[in-house]
Amino acid sequence: MKKQTVLIIGYVWVAPNSSAAGSRMLQIIEQFLIQNWQITFASPAQKGEKAMDLTSINVAEMSIELNAKSFDDFIIKMQPSIVLFDRFMMEEQFGWRVIENCPNALRVLDTEDLHCLRKSREAALKNNKEFSLDDLLNSDIAKREMAAILRCDLSLIISTFEMDLLRKVFKINEKLYCHLPFLLNPIDTVQRDQWKSFEERNHFAMIGNFLHTPNVDAVLLLKKTIWKLIKKVLPKAELHIYGAYPTQQILQLHNKKEGFLIKGYTANPNQVMEDVKVVLAPLRFGAGIKGKLTEAMLCGTPSITTEIGAEGMHKNLPWNGFITDDFEEFSQRAIELYTNKVAWDTAQKNGTEIINQIYDRETVGVLFIDRIQEIQQNIKAHRTQNFLGGMLQHQSLQSTKYMSKWIEEKNKA
Repeated sequence: MKKQTVLIIGYVWVAPNSSAAGSRMLQIIEQFLIQNWQITFASPAQKGEKAMDLTSINVAEMSIELNAKSFDDFIIKMQPSIVLFDRFMMEEQFGWRVIENCPNALRVLDTEDLHCLRKSREAALKNNKEFSLDDLLNSDIAKREMAAILRCDLSLIISTFEMDLLRKVFKINEKLYCHLPFLLNPIDTVQRDQWKSFEERNHFAMIGNFLHTPNVDAVLLLKKTIWKLIKKVLPKAELHIYGAYPTQQILQLHNKKEGFLIKGYTANPNQVMEDVKVVLAPLRFGAGIKGKLTEAMLCGTPSITTEIGAEGMHKNLPWNGFITDDFEEFSQRAIELYTNKVAWDTAQKNGTEIINQIYDRETVGVLFIDRIQEIQQNIKAHRTQNFLGGMLQHQSLQSTKYMSKWIEEKNKA
């Protein structure tokens, strides 16, 4: 197998304990490390205290600048065989520089989730209207995101729902993207035997990064409606809210008397999941797949979520608990899971099946690496067949390139 050099251009630094996106990026890096590929992770973002030290796993780190020739010098010297953009905004900023300075590099876009889907749903909710595909097709961010997908050789799509959107709604050539969900270790009998039992667990939990607006909305909904209904029936139960970067708006929701406890950041989310009895995730908008829900499955913890929460996550397999968009029913199902051992045990088994059938790290990882190498072996033909991608790279359409060059010159002055 050919030794490859990989440059990952990150929107933010990798923080696997703070967000599902951080965990996802670490999973991709680990797949490259299995191949013994040489990896450099570069980002223009400021590195926060919760970011992982990637050098500890033999991944080089590089701070890069936006709109600066220094990136050109850096990539000319490195000459990576693969460049992976973390989110479409990084492809917009650096994609044209990669094309100019190392045209033979395979360009891969990790979408994380389809931002246009999440943003369009959020806008519909704010405007108190039902989301429609027309909202999506008319959004500016969708045009930008689809253009980035077309300009790349391969895009990684995290959910089956988003795969269907690209194929049926946006009519993107299927050769330009592949399904890459979370890459997780299967749950075996040894792991199941170590889980705490129904009787040993207590309380409810929700985990989510508060820089992610769907999580903020979900916590506010829990406070306003759902938790009051649960608390009436289960007066001794508590709801523990965990997540990095809680705002003052979130912190002020803490109320010990109501059992509504804002716990903030945890360095060990698995421990939290293993101790609680039920996970709540009343997500009203969003996209991709939800790390908090796969994390719950990995810890043997049933969950209740919405159609959007479970979207693209479980194919036709029964859910790890219940799915409902009716928040009165949501509360009733939460009470049922909390008090009914048979329902709880069934939900736990369903979660195990979902993880083992859909997210098997080894099976999915092999398909991913095979897809990369298949495109590399026929890169010229692959790009020739992607006419729209070539058209979007044409100089007459490269407004981002020339805006960047203008900013670069302005900064010099």
